Amino acid sequence: MLVTKVLRQAAAHAERTPSIRFLGKRTVPASIDHSPQPHPASPTHSLPPSFTNSSSHSSFSAYRDHAQQFGPLRKSIKADAGIGGASGAYLGSIVPPKGVFFDRNDLPSRFHRQPLTAAEIEAIETGGAAVFA
Repeated sequence: MLVTKVLRQAAAHAERTPSIRFLGKRTVPASIDHSPQPHPASPTHSLPPSFTNSSSHSSFSAYRDHAQQFGPLRKSIKADAGIGGASGAYLGSIVPPKGVFFDRNDLPSRFHRQPLTAAEIEAIETGGAAVFA
């Protein structure tokens, strides 16, 4: 314990030099391109057709206006009534389009979670110690 105390005192009195050195002053770029770009590791080096469509979502906020998570998101907030000011019928259907699933249990059975066996439950509860015993 005495060694730790001595090291702490020495560290407190020593001048600390950071390991990272930054070049120049921090500046915000004058212009930032927010247009959709393909990922650098993309195999095709191009955006999907839905991104290049002019009628599609040109920005994240445009996407969010049309996003659906158990019902349309932005339509539920009205300026005059606030959050929850619109009825459920006004918001539209909550049924997902064909091929879209909101829950894992709505998928075909091959994608459902497999039930745990008694041996797996025992291994989890004992932290794996029962496996070797």
